[in-house]
Amino acid sequence: MAVVEIPIVVRDLTPEDLPACAWSGSALHLTSVAQALDRVRLGHWDYLAACPPSGLPVAIRAIDYDENPGAGTLTQLAVHGALQSCGIGTLLIRAAEQRILERGLHQAELAVEESNPRARALYERLGYRAYSRAVEAWDEQAADGTVFRYETMCALMRKKLS
Repeated sequence: MAVVEIPIVVRDLTPEDLPACAWSGSALHLTSVAQALDRVRLGHWDYLAACPPSGLPVAIRAIDYDENPGAGTLTQLAVHGALQSCGIGTLLIRAAEQRILERGLHQAELAVEESNPRARALYERLGYRAYSRAVEAWDEQAADGTVFRYETMCALMRKKLS
């Protein structure tokens, strides 16, 4: 079996990247990402993209600095389906933690769906610990274009950064 290693660079996501991020979700999701990029311009969020040499994002991750004062809240992680379980999500998490530290903050927080044990195991492996649970909800778009409210129970997790 041949192994090919491809370098991945983490950089800021830009509005110009959005058409290349259609793999990450519905049109409604991309609208949410565009709104997050507006918060980036105001200094309230960071939005990262992991890119191979083509420069096109294959994974994205947001950091919200307003949700939990004193912490950066990791949100909106998406990795291209063909590249999941290749370490790109871990790369983005580490880059997000570095951005949080650069802001002078020393804690990262996130919510992970309890129905997603693989994601929770990843965060635990990276040092995140659950401290509570909460119902989270957001709008989603079905294949036929209808929008519905999705609700799920999440484990709230945090990690002390140094």
